[in-house]
Amino acid sequence: MAKVLMKGNEAIGEAAIRAGCLNYFAYPITPQSEVAEYLAKRMPEVGGVFLQGESEVAVGYMIFGAAGCGERVMTTSSSPGISLMSEALSYIAAAQCPAVFVNIMRGGPGLGGILPSQGDYFQAVKGGGHGDYHLLVFAPDGVQEAVEMTMNAFTLAEKYRGPVMILGDGMIGQMMEPVEFPDNLKSEPSNKDAWATSGMDKRKSDKRNLVRSLFLDPTELNANNLALKAKYVQMKKEEILYEGYNTDLDYKVLIVSYGTMSRVCKTSIDMMKEEGIEVGLLRPRTLFPFPEEAIFKAATRESCKAVISIEMSMGQMVEDVERCVRGQRKVDFYGECGGDIPTPEKIIEVVKGLL
Repeated sequence: MAKVLMKGNEAIGEAAIRAGCLNYFAYPITPQSEVAEYLAKRMPEVGGVFLQGESEVAVGYMIFGAAGCGERVMTTSSSPGISLMSEALSYIAAAQCPAVFVNIMRGGPGLGGILPSQGDYFQAVKGGGHGDYHLLVFAPDGVQEAVEMTMNAFTLAEKYRGPVMILGDGMIGQMMEPVEFPDNLKSEPSNKDAWATSGMDKRKSDKRNLVRSLFLDPTELNANNLALKAKYVQMKKEEILYEGYNTDLDYKVLIVSYGTMSRVCKTSIDMMKEEGIEVGLLRPRTLFPFPEEAIFKAATRESCKAVISIEMSMGQMVEDVERCVRGQRKVDFYGECGGDIPTPEKIIEVVKGLL
């Protein structure tokens, strides 16, 4: 299929439709509102449903309702909006319903600003809502990867019967790039008759399906949490994604970075290579599960003397990088979070400071 030039937000919306999602509920918030604008037009064209909720809180429970019926459903929002959906996210995880959430991050905390940020790493990776749960979290570095990860998210949400998040930033939502929609990422919905509240008549079943997150019996609640934990263990075995850049050479510094920030780091690495300075990059493509062993191995290469986490935040992923390195190397951090993206020259200055 030929590539088409699309804005990231619109490409994410089209990817959802091509993955078989015909249910989209959302509330406008910059810098992701173009997803809703695009799907307000496209959903009726494909026989789908678009509904703007009265608030992000309401949208979260609309997602819960559709997910409980076994329908492919998605919402998109940005930072404060995801905060308002966090209670519903916890309910959806506990009730074991598949759904896709897209967060096009903006600056914070509070209302912050509308420019790109990576300040929601903690929120996405450490839960966000209450209780013992995780989201499977994808971190695309551009529009093409955002499309592929969005399409895959529906398959994996059904595989694990839980919410999956695409964690992008304002740059990914607003940039335009050539994009291709792969046919091989389409998947048929998994068998939902065993659990979804889709109607006994429709299922031709005499068994009632109950979707719930309330377990008043301690034994039941513990069992449900153990079932969730087993899924997260399986994710760590089967779903870890990462990219190594310039890691086949004897680099002196290892950068760990994700999303669009990692693209700036790649440019910096190429510029330093011209000066004879070898620097490697390990880019997590999934933030949960996190590529722990890959980072440890890359950081403990004999040639590697320093590790640095570079983020558009005040230091969030760096805590996981430190945990992965296990004290074998000093881990430094550099970040900005006002909306201005660090330049390649600034990254070079920071890395040379380590050397």
